[in-house]
Amino acid sequence: MRVILLGNGTKPGVFETVEKLRSEIEYCVTIVAEDWSGKDDFSQIDADLVIVFGGDGSILRAVSQMGANPIPLLTVHLGTLSFLSTIQINELIPLLKRSDLLQLPVIRHLLLDCKLYRNGNNSLSRLPDESRLALNEIVIHGDTTSRLISVEMYIDNDLVTTYRADGLILCTPVGSTARNLSTGGPILRKDIDAVVISPICPHTLSNRPLVDSPDRIFEFRVHQDAVLILDGTEMARICPNDTVRICRALQTFNTLDVPGFCYYKALRTKLGWNGSFTE
Repeated sequence: MRVILLGNGTKPGVFETVEKLRSEIEYCVTIVAEDWSGKDDFSQIDADLVIVFGGDGSILRAVSQMGANPIPLLTVHLGTLSFLSTIQINELIPLLKRSDLLQLPVIRHLLLDCKLYRNGNNSLSRLPDESRLALNEIVIHGDTTSRLISVEMYIDNDLVTTYRADGLILCTPVGSTARNLSTGGPILRKDIDAVVISPICPHTLSNRPLVDSPDRIFEFRVHQDAVLILDGTEMARICPNDTVRICRALQTFNTLDVPGFCYYKALRTKLGWNGSFTE
């Protein structure tokens, strides 16, 4: 089995942990490539499995590194609070020794295709000025912390509303436990085919989170200068008359469905759901 190893080498303990296990990993698999900077491009490499060591940040970087490459990922928790990691480090070697590892079910997570059209260049027949994929969320936020922005939202060319808020989030089910949750948006189970649009600190209390199908085309136009952020990284500065267009990506983000992983147990543990109150 040919594998790629990825992780954040600058984070204390990540590379050191992998080095301690390297001989055992190499006994089970063939390492064809590895990167600890988060910068290498693996969109064309041929392998059977990608192992990502770290938290959600490392996994989100892996999305960018893998691009349209459909190799499934195995995510090993070495971060602080991670909703994407599925196994602990002590579970890795026993899992790699399984003869049926590559026959495990694959979970195909929704990816969003975000395109930016400058200066009114928003015709579907024209190429975008910038384009990227997002696994978690796409955020439009004011370029200062003290000013509201106005954002027009269109769905399938129909005007929905004009938000006046600090910003706007469009997230996937995977990203629903990230910034969307902090703004009061709902949690979506990872296998639900939907997206959530959540305003950040809206001026009008009737502007509530909206759940819709990812098969629609979402367009956003700002009235002031703003920032476009994908999965926690700034993609571009946007100006009035620019259009942000978001739709379902053709490809998916694939992870192994590891036996024993329970989605609701993860929520219970990481969100502190203990089912009781203490006085």
